Amino acid sequence: MDKEYLVQQLSEIAARYNVPADREALGELVAISSFRVIAQGSLIASIGDGTGYSGLMLNGTARSYYIDSEGNDITRGFAVEGSLFMDEGLYGYDERICMWEALEDSTVMLCETCRVRDLIRSNAAFKDLWICLLEMSVRYKLYRENGFLVESAAERYMHFKKLYPEVCRRVPQKHIATYLGITPESLSRIRSAMKERKPEA
Repeated sequence: MDKEYLVQQLSEIAARYNVPADREALGELVAISSFRVIAQGSLIASIGDGTGYSGLMLNGTARSYYIDSEGNDITRGFAVEGSLFMDEGLYGYDERICMWEALEDSTVMLCETCRVRDLIRSNAAFKDLWICLLEMSVRYKLYRENGFLVESAAERYMHFKKLYPEVCRRVPQKHIATYLGITPESLSRIRSAMKERKPEA
């Protein structure tokens, strides 16, 4: 892929999320990265795998999920364009703590985790970018924690739909249900009730 095109694409992603991005720093990131196309339904990484590589979703959708004691998968989160994924190593984990699966045909940018961490330490602009991403991550965790503590299942779904309308359109409802901590049947009832309450035009 053309480097300038990729830097421009990353700049546009950063602008979409109101994240400051220095083009020179993005160029350094592109220079140490590789690119991969992943088919829909492919398992990208498994629990216990090493965290030597971290990724950025350029196009497509993926999800991370856990496996409970009964063999059920529970969605941890989703990655769409501009999202980090397979990012456990960036937070200090030596092994994957969840599964990663492509929900659509996806194009991803991969980089050795150690090289990203070196870039964060050595490049002031990239360090600022990383701090911004960390702040976004903390806000997301607080939002999710608040949902489970004080919101009903219906409120959690409405809040999720408002914040992530694109995910709601592109991701199977069964995965959204496990993300919200409810069964697919419960989510179906919530959605039906919302449609019944919707005022007619």
